[in-house]
Amino acid sequence: MKLHPFSLISSFRRHRWVYPLISVVVALGILVGTPQASRGIELWRLLPGAIQYIQLSNISDRQEVQIGRQVNQRIVSGEVRLNRNGGINRYIDQMGERLARNSTRRNIPYTFQVVEDDRINAFATMGGFVYINTGTIKAADNEAQLASVVAHEIGHIEGRHAIKQTREMALAQGLSTAAGLDSNQAAQIGVQLALRLPHSRRDEYDADRRGLKMMERTGYAPSGIVGFMKKLINQGGSVPTFLSTHPGAADRVEALQEQIGSDGNRGSGLDNRAYRQKISSLL
Repeated sequence: MKLHPFSLISSFRRHRWVYPLISVVVALGILVGTPQASRGIELWRLLPGAIQYIQLSNISDRQEVQIGRQVNQRIVSGEVRLNRNGGINRYIDQMGERLARNSTRRNIPYTFQVVEDDRINAFATMGGFVYINTGTIKAADNEAQLASVVAHEIGHIEGRHAIKQTREMALAQGLSTAAGLDSNQAAQIGVQLALRLPHSRRDEYDADRRGLKMMERTGYAPSGIVGFMKKLINQGGSVPTFLSTHPGAADRVEALQEQIGSDGNRGSGLDNRAYRQKISSLL
């Protein structure tokens, strides 16, 4: 039977949905049938709305930054209120960038954000995101003390502690599969880790050690880190999260003093008056 040309056109119109499907099938066929060409292709990018899975055991820097951005978006959109003081934000950003340039992980971008919160605290997420409370900035006596907090948080990123904790939590909750961990679930865990769950004893000591080396390479007086910890211990009340009792802050001070030695005031950042002038808009 011979079809009229208009019948063919009508048939094409009725079945237009078939052609996108054929395109996807052909693309998948090429992907599977051509292993050499497919090595650089991620399957999830071919399918709109598909779930991206991450293998946390060998996550790349690019993937870490990608998940970190998701975590950051959730934190700043619903968990914390960011400070909008331009001068203070520039000051913290410049300090953070100086320290990050002396990190062993200089190959990822860093983002330093000031949280409008009078509680003394600081935290970091994977992918280079660091958060400093205004209360921490006010509590520090000098720039070296504040730099020690920022360096400690960069130390957590440098040690990839959040990635390790995310992997451990995902395995404990049965969320990780042969395909890996859903990136959305990884971001949810990342928010919990950043805001509500303490680091392990080993990770805190590691971040202290890394932060101290970072301070020294940047030129800050290493006594800043011990001075700020002692001040917070002596002031009484609740201890900030980054000085949690797991491990005890006093034990961390002792370990740091052994690493610093007798000349802890070598370096810059100990001028209390100059520091107060820099943060005067917060006081």
